[in-house]
Amino acid sequence: MSLADTLASLRKIDLNDLDLENLGGWPPAAKVIACFLIVLIALALGYNFYLKDMQTELEQKQAQEETLKQQFATKAFQAANLDAYKVQMQEMEESFGAMLRQLPSDTEVPALLEDITRTGLKSGLEFEQIRLLPENMQQFYVELPIQITVVGDYHDLATFVSSVSSLPRIVTLHDFDIKRVSSEGSGSQLRMNIQAKTYRYNDKGLQQ
Repeated sequence: MSLADTLASLRKIDLNDLDLENLGGWPPAAKVIACFLIVLIALALGYNFYLKDMQTELEQKQAQEETLKQQFATKAFQAANLDAYKVQMQEMEESFGAMLRQLPSDTEVPALLEDITRTGLKSGLEFEQIRLLPENMQQFYVELPIQITVVGDYHDLATFVSSVSSLPRIVTLHDFDIKRVSSEGSGSQLRMNIQAKTYRYNDKGLQQ
């Protein structure tokens, strides 16, 4: 049947004459159109209820694949540089250990005070005060302030400050206050109030 014949057949079809209970009696053109519509409906339903879910799952798998590729690349890089990481970790542990050894323990604080006092006396200073202040707790360390008052000339004070900064234990100096001992005359004696701070490792804070 040619296309022109098919179109002519379609024009002659009266929908009122089509009996759904007698599909076999329908004109050939009506059967073709009905089959075509059935196929379209089947395809639409199949895509909506089956292929659409598969498409969504495929997109999820593709995204997961990309994530796994990135993880693999990261782990491959780490594995290739594992020896370098081990060396770096060992160096960090040694450096950390060296820093900890510079922090006085509770039992070493009196010895540190003696070192500071000895350093001041060698510098030619006279001590008016050296005393521990209340500790200041931090997460990883404990700050131990030491209030110091000494008397001497400018050169001796400078020597003392330099020597304390060079002690094997970590000691930092803060809150300098220098004044003349006597406001009369031109005496060279100066009084220096200074706060030294040393630090102790706080292993309890690390466990928290």
